[in-house]
Amino acid sequence: MKLKKIIGWILLLAGLMIIVWSLYSSYTIFSAKKPAPELFKMEEKGSSPVQEAVSPEDMQQEVEKMVKEQIGEMIPAEFLSKILNLVSWAVLAGILVFGGSQMASVGIKLLKK
Repeated sequence: MKLKKIIGWILLLAGLMIIVWSLYSSYTIFSAKKPAPELFKMEEKGSSPVQEAVSPEDMQQEVEKMVKEQIGEMIPAEFLSKILNLVSWAVLAGILVFGGSQMASVGIKLLKK
């Protein structure tokens, strides 16, 4: 009986520590005090020399390439990687909070018995 209470307290405290740590880390990341873990990194591509378009297929490829370049100028790769890193951290923090709450819930159940 005493062992269940000790394990219950350990699970409750561990769950609460996980929740508090993930919330504090999320606060520091989203308030720009520390950067998000870098899971996604977009690399800048160098511009390739423009070739003369002869056939309609070549023209289509050149138009697609120019559209991609224009979109790349409007939305920089650094911005996309930051957004993806923040979203991935938010998902991870959500999983950590959920896991911590489950651990704390099991600890509370053990303490009630």
